[in-house]
Amino acid sequence: VATKVGAETALAGIVRLVQEAQGSKPPVAKFVDRVAAVFVPIVIGIAMLTFGLWFALGPDPAFTLAPLALLNSVAVLIVACPCALGLATPTSIMVGIGRGAEQGILIKSGEALEQAGRLTTVILDKTGTLTKGQPAVKEVVSKDSAWTKERVLLYAASAEQVSEHPLGQAIVKEARAARLKLIPAKDFKAVPGQGIRARVEDYLLRVGNLRLMEIEGLTLGPWAMEAERLSQAAMTPMLVAVGQEIVGIIAVADGLKEGSRRAVNALKQMGLEVVMVTGDNRQSALAIAQEVGLDEVLAEVLPDAKAREVKRLQSAGKRVAMVGDGINDAPALAQADIGIAIGAGTDIAIEAADIILIGDDLRGIVTAIGLSRATASIYNLLLIPAAALGWLSPVWAAAAMGLSSVSVVSNALRLRFFKNTT
Repeated sequence: VATKVGAETALAGIVRLVQEAQGSKPPVAKFVDRVAAVFVPIVIGIAMLTFGLWFALGPDPAFTLAPLALLNSVAVLIVACPCALGLATPTSIMVGIGRGAEQGILIKSGEALEQAGRLTTVILDKTGTLTKGQPAVKEVVSKDSAWTKERVLLYAASAEQVSEHPLGQAIVKEARAARLKLIPAKDFKAVPGQGIRARVEDYLLRVGNLRLMEIEGLTLGPWAMEAERLSQAAMTPMLVAVGQEIVGIIAVADGLKEGSRRAVNALKQMGLEVVMVTGDNRQSALAIAQEVGLDEVLAEVLPDAKAREVKRLQSAGKRVAMVGDGINDAPALAQADIGIAIGAGTDIAIEAADIILIGDDLRGIVTAIGLSRATASIYNLLLIPAAALGWLSPVWAAAAMGLSSVSVVSNALRLRFFKNTT
C-alpha cells in the first residue's frame, strides 16, 4: 500500500530540506553583508586619499603625477574588490550542507551548520539515543509463593498492555513470550517519569520506580536494597505493587548502541563536555555512564525538566547541543543552541531539531560538529596598503584579487573530501 507519493515521500522531503538549508543565510553571512556595506565606502575613501597624496607628494616630473596617482588608486580599488568576501560564506555553506547530506546528516539551515562548530557541551538522552531503545526483561524477583515470578509478570504485563512506554512494552513482550494470557485492564493512567496505575480484576496495580512507590505511600522495606542491587547491574528496576503491598520487581535493561562508546570518546577528544540525561534512577544511570565512558550524569530527570537542564547549562555560559529521539525530548531540543534528532525517532523530535541524523549511529554527531568546524573562509585585505604605497600595479592587483576568490572557493570545495574518521 502506497501511503505517500511524489512530493510527499520521505526522499522528496529530504531533498527539499537540503535545498532550503543551502539557500538559507546564516548569521555570519548577515555579518559579511554588514561588513561589505562599510567596507566599500572605506576602500573608496582610501583610493581617493591615495590619489590625492600621490598627486600632491609624488615624485617629479610633474606630468607623470596624475597617471601615477591614478594607477595607484585604481590598484587599491582592484585589490580590495570584496568578491572573496561574498563568495566565501555561501560557497562554504552550500558545500558543507551538501556534504553532510551525503553522509546521512540533514542540516536544516546555514545557521545550524555555523553554530555546531561553537558548541561546548553535548547532552545525550539515554533511552533510544545512547541505547538501542529496545529494552528487555532480564530478571523477575517475586515476594513469595502466593506471588510467584510468573504471577508478578502476568499482572504487571496486564496493567502495561496499553502503555506506549518502552519499559512497559518490554514487560508485555516478555509475558507474551512466556505464553501468559493477559487479563484486561481498566482505569489505566500513565504517570510521566514514574510509572503507571491500572486496575486488573479487583486489584489496584502500580508498576513503576521507587519514586512512584514513595508517592503512593507504600513501604519499601527490603525492596529498596533489591532495587539498588539491580540498578548497580545496569538494569532498571520496575517495582510491582498490588493494593498497598509491593509484590515483586521486574528488572529491564537496554543495551548500548554499537557506536555509542566511540562517539562519546570522539566528542571528548574534540574538547566537548558530554553529559547524559535520563529519567532512570541514579545507580542505573551511573552504571550505563561508566560503560559508555561518561563522567557527568543527570539522572531522575522528569520529561518536562530536560529543557530546564539545558537552560541551566546555557545560563552558565555554555553552548549546548541536545541529542534525543522521543516526544519527551522535543522541548529540550528546541531550547538547546543546537537540537540533534535521531532519524529513527518521533516526528515531533525531528521537527524540533536543527540537525537530523538519518540513521541511529551517534557518530553522526561527531561528523556534524567536525563538518561545521571545517567550514571556514579566507580573504586577503593585506594588499591594500601595498597598492596604496605604489608597490602593486593594477595588473598584479587584478591577479591578487582573482587569487583571493580562487582561495576561498578552493577552501570551501575541500569540504567535499570531509570524512567521518570515528
